[in-house]
Amino acid sequence: MEMEEHIEELLRYVYDPELGINIVDLGLVYDIQHHDGHVYIKMTLTTPGCPMHDTIVGGVKYVLKEKLETEDVEIDLVWEPKWSPEMISREGKDILGIR
Repeated sequence: MEMEEHIEELLRYVYDPELGINIVDLGLVYDIQHHDGHVYIKMTLTTPGCPMHDTIVGGVKYVLKEKLETEDVEIDLVWEPKWSPEMISREGKDILGIR
């Protein structure tokens, strides 16, 4: 398994507490990069004013720092492309009861 795939699996432990679904299946993670111990995550939230901003971003940092044993984690929170429900994975839609 490549490191980016491993990181994606780790990010499945981070949940949007309002929706009860992990951020990968929710479609919030746009890019994962790993180079020489540096981890870069490009992600978004469901809305710019998301009240769970600190919880979700903090969860990403915590999981990656803890499981990868690194302090070099960069989170790039972006608003383009804008998140939409179409970005939710099939598994996520099943969890949410969306067809």
